[in-house]
Amino acid sequence: MAPAPPGRARDLGLACGRLPTGKLNRISDVPGVTVGHCTLVAGDVRTGVTAIRPHPGDVFRDRPLAASDVLNGFGKSIGLMQVDELGQLETPILLTNTLSVGTCATALVRRAIAENPRIGRQTSTVNPVVCECNDGYLNDIQALAVREADALAALDATTAAFDLGAVGAGTGMSGFGCKGGIGSASRQVTLDGTVFHLGTLVLANFGRAGDLTLPDGRRVGPADAPAAERGSVIVVVATDVPLEYRQLRRVIRRAGAGLARVGSFYGHGSGDLFLGFSTANCTPHDAKSDIQPLRAIAEARIDLLFEAVAEATQEAVLDALAASPSTTGRAGHFRPGLATLL
Repeated sequence: MAPAPPGRARDLGLACGRLPTGKLNRISDVPGVTVGHCTLVAGDVRTGVTAIRPHPGDVFRDRPLAASDVLNGFGKSIGLMQVDELGQLETPILLTNTLSVGTCATALVRRAIAENPRIGRQTSTVNPVVCECNDGYLNDIQALAVREADALAALDATTAAFDLGAVGAGTGMSGFGCKGGIGSASRQVTLDGTVFHLGTLVLANFGRAGDLTLPDGRRVGPADAPAAERGSVIVVVATDVPLEYRQLRRVIRRAGAGLARVGSFYGHGSGDLFLGFSTANCTPHDAKSDIQPLRAIAEARIDLLFEAVAEATQEAVLDALAASPSTTGRAGHFRPGLATLL
């Protein structure tokens, strides 16, 4: 009998934390947020692009408040310096493999110029945001298989009910000696009687074999010899809770607690990067007034968001592993799926 296709972490009994999830238990439970993939599998190629749209409009003209935080900076992302300086996103976010960051950045620039022909001439240039992990164990990363058209296809495929696991940027990723990939989860919090959402999406490509820790305390993984931690993980955090830039950065930093719960110690060779945005505070490119309104959570209530991001990050990593099937890639390299191991 053929094994059942992988499901989600909760299908394997791997629920995390106490807070309620959103309807889809995905980052897209934050209203307006959508995700799309372009998956490339051919020969030794196992790679792709994942796109995260913070809202359905023109991000260059309606810029969500944003922040990044680097836990361990072994990475080659683009656009984060300006995000931290200005506290805004100007494009959707793309995730891909390490050697395709430039290609994806160019695709974002071309799309922004097509939608705003004044960019770089009558108005400012645009800051593309692309984050990466190295999928070279399963993917022939030297093939440079990702094209601008693939990045644009991921942008055009965004939806709320997006796929998880070995898709898009997660196609060739590994985690804790298993098959890694794309995972997502969300949590609800109630503030002043209103239900808000916080969601995470992870590109999981990190963790030593044997270090994976499940919510019940079990450690699982293939019987590989211990090796140095040389993977990476990107955690994208979205919320509709009103926040200041400083508050948002404090919130996304707590994603590290979720990574620790699954067994990560943020090794020397690991790139552990967090990028977050709030859809509640957007800044127009062409502001019509000198003073812009800004709402923010009361500091005494922010622990709710700290808890939410830790829980959602932990579950999103487990989702990435649970949803990814056993995979053979470049040069016969193999990664078992978590569902198969369990």
